[in-house]
Amino acid sequence: MAARTVLQATDIQRALTRIAHEILESNRGASDLVILGIPTRGVELARRIANIISSIEPGVEVPVGALDVTMYRDDLSDNPTRTSTPSHLPVGIDDSTVVLVDDVLYSGRTVRAALDAITDMGRPRAVRLAVLVDRGHRELPIRADYVGKNLPTSHAERINVHLIETDGEDLIEIAGEM
Repeated sequence: MAARTVLQATDIQRALTRIAHEILESNRGASDLVILGIPTRGVELARRIANIISSIEPGVEVPVGALDVTMYRDDLSDNPTRTSTPSHLPVGIDDSTVVLVDDVLYSGRTVRAALDAITDMGRPRAVRLAVLVDRGHRELPIRADYVGKNLPTSHAERINVHLIETDGEDLIEIAGEM
């Protein structure tokens, strides 16, 4: 399967920096902000965004956690999925603004599962969605609030996100029919 690189490490860093600024602007700062990544790569991206926010607003440390949505998915019988891992909420989410972070937004089903999981854990004031890549093809009425890059694709193509923390390099590629 042929693959072409569409974003390099500097492009990813620039996109995450822009997302961090947009989060701070729309939230009017970092108060009452909690960032939750959806495993696996969403957690790493959430950590990076929180670190960027800390560099923009010195002395501010935004709580970062992981929200495993495996058991909330509606397609468990159709698609084998990765092993469930425990969610980690660094603080309570009641009355906070939760920013969900994922690497790729596609059908919207993972985000729907994440919203169900959040509902079981508390009642945030608001939930926002940040994604590194939005590839379109939604099956549910879900839209990201913060997008690193829109990459329209066909259903036959696949977006591969590689991050240093999990894959040893930062890059995004489109694989499949071209």
